[in-house]
Amino acid sequence: MLVGYMRVSTSDDRQSVDLQRDALIAAGVDERHLHEDRLSGSKADRPGLKRCLEDLRAGDVLIVWKLDRLGRSLPHLVQIIEDLKERGIGFRSLTEQMDTTSVHGEFLFALFGALAQYERALIRERVNAGLAAARRRGRKLGRPKRINDEMLVAIKAALDAGSTKSAVARSFGISRSTLNDALSRGSE
Repeated sequence: MLVGYMRVSTSDDRQSVDLQRDALIAAGVDERHLHEDRLSGSKADRPGLKRCLEDLRAGDVLIVWKLDRLGRSLPHLVQIIEDLKERGIGFRSLTEQMDTTSVHGEFLFALFGALAQYERALIRERVNAGLAAARRRGRKLGRPKRINDEMLVAIKAALDAGSTKSAVARSFGISRSTLNDALSRGSE
């Protein structure tokens, strides 16, 4: 069975799925098997896509008008297509002429997968370089301490005076676990 997915970025009448609908029907998708979303592709929660993916069975083929209608990013697109492949479902993009049920389409998909992996590696490399540069400049990385040394002295004084940990945590506006962590670090 051929199943189609369409998406436009806005829910108002400025954008229409008519072009996508016509192309998918011309490609052989029955109107009863069309799914659509009218929201930004950057949204992770797309109800139409979710229903579409749930309706697909082994041997089916998911067809989209254009790749950018399906995935939020290249890695996301590759993930969706890999999931389909594992379930025995084919994929076709009409505009890019990608068809994972053919040898040519498999090659294109493998190329897209390699590009997505390369993109992730570049992002990781840039993040690590940025963190290293920040460290060289003396920036402290990570979450700031909730309890500074001055607060820790006051907390210990309150506990020594007989206050309970719960009362101290409430008065300093911290959780009991944060208090316990600070006390264990302070005793080291």
